[in-house]
Amino acid sequence: MAWTFSSGDQMLLVLSVFFLAGGLRSGHAASFKFTIHHRFSDSIKEIFGSEGLPEKHTPGYYAAMVHRDRLLHGRNLANTNGDTPLMFSYGNETYKISGLGNLYYANVSIGTPGLYFLVALDTGSNLFWLPCECTKCRTYLTTRDNEKFWLNHYSSNASSTSIRVPCSSSLCEHANQCSSNRSSCPYKTHYPSQNSSSAGYLVQDILHMATDDSQLKPVDAKVTLGCGKVQTGKFANITAANGLIGLGMGKLSVPSFLASQGLTTDSFSMCFGYYGYGRIDFGDIGSVGQRETPLNPTSLSYNVTILQIIVTNRPTNVHFTAIIDTGSSFTYLTDPFYSIISDKMDEAIELERIASDSDFPFEYCYQLSMGTIFLQPTMNFTMEGGRKFDVISSYVIINTDDGIALCLAIVKSTDINVIGSNLLGGYRVVFNREKMTLGWKEVVECDNYGADTPSGESPPPFGGSPPPTSSPRKRNSTQPSPEIGTGDAMRLNPIVSLCVVILVILSVVV
Repeated sequence: MAWTFSSGDQMLLVLSVFFLAGGLRSGHAASFKFTIHHRFSDSIKEIFGSEGLPEKHTPGYYAAMVHRDRLLHGRNLANTNGDTPLMFSYGNETYKISGLGNLYYANVSIGTPGLYFLVALDTGSNLFWLPCECTKCRTYLTTRDNEKFWLNHYSSNASSTSIRVPCSSSLCEHANQCSSNRSSCPYKTHYPSQNSSSAGYLVQDILHMATDDSQLKPVDAKVTLGCGKVQTGKFANITAANGLIGLGMGKLSVPSFLASQGLTTDSFSMCFGYYGYGRIDFGDIGSVGQRETPLNPTSLSYNVTILQIIVTNRPTNVHFTAIIDTGSSFTYLTDPFYSIISDKMDEAIELERIASDSDFPFEYCYQLSMGTIFLQPTMNFTMEGGRKFDVISSYVIINTDDGIALCLAIVKSTDINVIGSNLLGGYRVVFNREKMTLGWKEVVECDNYGADTPSGESPPPFGGSPPPTSSPRKRNSTQPSPEIGTGDAMRLNPIVSLCVVILVILSVVV
């Protein structure tokens, strides 16, 4: 079938859903905090442009995100405790940026003097690496107005606090490639899909942070990072064009360094609000009343066990593991689990199923006729330990030549089970690495906040000369950053589902 999406219909849908779903804010725990925006949000596109990207809510749009997810799957997915919480020295906002791959990004300050880097945040890997001493690294991002945001490159020789990690270090995982114990430790992270990789050598340097309290004291966290001399594939010019911070379970991840130095509890949370709003809090161990399930101790990723799938209150006993991967836009399940969900959801929907083009990633799509009220079928998972994870939103809304269509945003996988960010919408998810548990609690909306920049200075969002790292950023900052926009897909929560018919009527009138 042909798929189109007029700008008027899109804006009407976005604004209508925004006002229906927004309005309240939930509480938050003191910790490392920064806001999450989605890479396909309209306001992010306003800043970075959308050249070369498929039109939003078209088959190509979703196919591009699913393709990116499959690249990620090709990898080897392997309230605080009373400590003073920390934040990045000049703000902890993050962004999902159109055209830079399906990852969250943060602006961080590294080295002495401090340089700013727009780094990807990845829960599926461990190493923190930056483009370094390279000749083919991307040097700028182009905005919609064809202006250039220059990107910094790291150099161990230019930072007075940089120390090369020797091959004799316990952190050197490729010591067998060294000519001697005194040589610099090499590294190489390889993503099999499309030959994406980063290679170079390891260094220790300073990640500039500050206490998140009234004193705002500067804190220098020692981290080991990769001097990325050679990037290939997606790393060369799209994903992680200015570096990547690993948030995984390994000893080289940033959360591991922060916890080992006693700077924060070995736990962090990510809040997934509707339509691209979100936040990540380092040091957050969760709150009273959250549900929990154990993380599988033998896995190198955030892996949980699912014992039951319940659709429209009809349970099916199962036993499989799935990775909670915030770097995936959608959810990927192997059979028979994919079929259990899709078949039962299909039986429960009293809408006409429509065939989609072969290049469209979703198999179960339905036509929503004018005057039809859509009630999303209930779905939840029973996790190991007996607690239930209620899926709040599992559909995306699309506009076709024949009207509005709804699609179940779950993709059949052949090799791995992944719970993507689309099924995490409406939750604050806690990755407690100390207790080895995954926690979740429903939220109305993730908090969105900033901090005042000292002396009225505003650091550039992408590279350039940063303000002095000795003056930490204060709260409620007006630091320039991409505005909050809509999410990766028009997800439907139960309240919005009841109002879809109104949107259909309005879109026709307009």
